[in-house]
Amino acid sequence: MMKRSKRYDKLSASYSKEKELKVKEAVNKIKEMASAKFDETVEVAVKLGVDPRKADQMIRGSILLPHGSGKEKKVLAFVEGELQIEAEKAGADWVGGQEFVDKIEKGWLECDAIVAVPEMMPKIGKLGKILGPRGLMPTPKNGTVTKDVGQAIKEIKQGKVSFKVDQGGNLQVPIGKASFEENNLYENFVELIRKIWSLKPASAGGQYLKGITLSSTMGLGLKIDTNYVRKEIILGS
Repeated sequence: MMKRSKRYDKLSASYSKEKELKVKEAVNKIKEMASAKFDETVEVAVKLGVDPRKADQMIRGSILLPHGSGKEKKVLAFVEGELQIEAEKAGADWVGGQEFVDKIEKGWLECDAIVAVPEMMPKIGKLGKILGPRGLMPTPKNGTVTKDVGQAIKEIKQGKVSFKVDQGGNLQVPIGKASFEENNLYENFVELIRKIWSLKPASAGGQYLKGITLSSTMGLGLKIDTNYVRKEIILGS
């Protein structure tokens, strides 16, 4: 079992983990508790009432957070010809084709996101076992396989985040940094939750949002009142 730091134990002793908070209360508490020597990432964890083994309940998507994620992402663009100039102008850190397929096969993986035009996917397809587990495989569902590579790159650079439910029905998505203004974190949270709700499959029975937790890199996980989220943020919108 991982040994907890004295700092973590002190935080834990000062707060009841079972208490459910409204979103703004949780955001405020997260900012209060963020005392690491670096700017901690604030993350939302959502437990969904879905069965990811069923194709129509595999929840995945992407969203351009209104205030960005606070992380500067390095983007690889799989394009050839004139589109390479467009990708470079949009801010891609690396641009190319087969040479990057070869590099990735040999172990290179310095990028945080990959964008590709549809024509490149047959070449990239064989990298699925490498890119898939890392969440880097381009896909039309999150807008990373597109002919408009310039726009896709700009959105990633501006704070677009992708998410995909794991085998246990969980999502983990960053919504900013502890240094963000409270209202900016709140608005990022709202946009993310509304996006996740919009992806609710018709075949999913029972409760869809089963649990929501907000946390920072070195902080506690704070439970969010899911009934409040449904009534005020989703249905009340």
